[in-house]
Amino acid sequence: MEVFEQSIDINASAAVVERCISDRILMHRWLNPVLRCEPVGEWSTDVGSHSRFVIQIPVIKPTLNSVVIERQPGLIVWGFEGFFKGRDRWECQPQAKGTRLINRFEFEIPNPLVSWGFKTFAESWTKQDMQSQLRRLKLVAERIGDRG
Repeated sequence: MEVFEQSIDINASAAVVERCISDRILMHRWLNPVLRCEPVGEWSTDVGSHSRFVIQIPVIKPTLNSVVIERQPGLIVWGFEGFFKGRDRWECQPQAKGTRLINRFEFEIPNPLVSWGFKTFAESWTKQDMQSQLRRLKLVAERIGDRG
């Protein structure tokens, strides 16, 4: 199992940061623009809710099917299957001034060819993209927090 974990301090309340993770409209402000999140049924981040994350690569459009496997105030964990198997954990930790957001991406790639391709071409990009997403999420949350 591979684990990528990154965090960022955000000058906004944990409730605001959580809203940025759980509200699909806000989510699309900070997700990588080539990644689209589609609900399966009604959008929700309640345990058992399903969605698809689709990478907008022409023709193949790799898709991760996900389900919320754990949900508490300030915590959402998506489990997923597709070209990756694993979980994507988002945790808001209230701080004296704002929130620390921790994103932990745990995964395995069952197909050896896909695994080799990921390690060779996409692993460092994925880590950089996770950090970029956290920075964009920080901007969205701090703008919302400024409005009250």
